[in-house]
Amino acid sequence: MAASGSIEAKPKRQGRPPTIANARDRILDDAARLFARDGYDGTSLGELAASVGVTKAAIYHYFPNKQEIYEAIIVRTLEGLRRHVSQATAATSGPEEALARFMTAHADFFEDHYDGFLTMLVGYGGMENVVMLAEAQKLRDEHERALRRVIAEGIAQGAFRQVDIDTTSRAVLSMLNWMVRWFKPGKGRRAAAFAQDYYDLMLGGLRG
Repeated sequence: MAASGSIEAKPKRQGRPPTIANARDRILDDAARLFARDGYDGTSLGELAASVGVTKAAIYHYFPNKQEIYEAIIVRTLEGLRRHVSQATAATSGPEEALARFMTAHADFFEDHYDGFLTMLVGYGGMENVVMLAEAQKLRDEHERALRRVIAEGIAQGAFRQVDIDTTSRAVLSMLNWMVRWFKPGKGRRAAAFAQDYYDLMLGGLRG
């Protein structure tokens, strides 16, 4: 469910920002962990400040309210996902390898950034800042277009049969994204192993 409830008012900033190493990333990391564990409404800025080891006033030097933190996590997660998958698929021998790398890289990033990914999937529909929403949509669309290009190239080269590209790309992303409903990092197999299983199923189907 998307973020809801009242947004804490932006206090007047005073003085110089506190000295915190990698402050913005530390705030986002801890916020993602708390949001993933307790939900948006169940997390207060006071709890976040205590987790980071600063005062609540220090948080306001970097973010005006909790909603802005929430949305910054979503954009940062999408940026990281897009960068990671792009690097993984930059040099491949053909569409089959490109699809496999796309899926396993997506799963690897999901596992390694589980809290941010969970926050993103749950909160995307609740974004309110039009600038950040536009950036998130741009990154999401770039990711989906890259997948559709792989599928289209596979069809053009005869590696994949004729399928509806949009439907197929949505199916791939649905399988990958909603692993968040049942997968837990550190509890057995890596997420990429499950993504490889999905890939094999996509290419081979169920028939013997």
